[in-house]
Amino acid sequence: MLIRISLIVAIIAGLAVGALNIVKVKEKVITLQTNLKTETAAHILFEGKFQTASKELAKTTKQLTETNQLLVATRTERDKAVTEAATQIKRSTQLAEDLGKTKKDLSDTQSDLGAYKNSGFTAQQVLNLGKTLKQVGDNLSGAKEENVVLGKKIERLSNELAKYTEGQDRIVFMKAGLKGQIVVSDPKWDFVVLNVGDEQGVKEDGELLVSRNGKLVAKVKVRTVQKDRSIANVLPGWKIGQVLEGDQVIPAHPAS
Repeated sequence: MLIRISLIVAIIAGLAVGALNIVKVKEKVITLQTNLKTETAAHILFEGKFQTASKELAKTTKQLTETNQLLVATRTERDKAVTEAATQIKRSTQLAEDLGKTKKDLSDTQSDLGAYKNSGFTAQQVLNLGKTLKQVGDNLSGAKEENVVLGKKIERLSNELAKYTEGQDRIVFMKAGLKGQIVVSDPKWDFVVLNVGDEQGVKEDGELLVSRNGKLVAKVKVRTVQKDRSIANVLPGWKIGQVLEGDQVIPAHPAS
């Protein structure tokens, strides 16, 4: 009997505890449901604000992109305008210089025209005078060339005359700056061909010193003179070594 009573008491106590737990669980469920509704409402509110902010951000980004594009276009237009302005300034400066030059040319032309009018000559007379002056200039140039030729001819004749009046031992002076080279050497007959002649100032019977590497080799005497060539004989008493092609020659008696 006591066992039944204890069992019943235990069952009643268990039911009481179960009922109490059910009540607590119900309260927690209600609390969770309430919290869920609150969180859901907050999430919906946040989602709305997020969508609005996203739209505003997209709008702001688009405006910023358009502003940047406008800024780039403005800078491009500014640079183009600066370049065009610099070009215009340069052109204006050039035009100013050209205008100044044109004014000077006009002033000079007016001065020349005034001088022409004061001369008393007609245009045809001035033209004829210019042709005459050109012809005189051409004749003068030709005369100068003829004088050079005549001068060389007189020099050769004087040299030839001195050969008979002063003898073979006379000294023939040649210009100090004369320099030449032996292009042909004949050791058998002791004659050489030089690459300098009348154009360079070589004179017949003139004597030249032959050197190689700064050392004297021989002395030669010119026998025949051409325009840019000459033939000379090696002087026996002056043959220190063998004369070779490529040896240098300078006047033995340079003119002062």
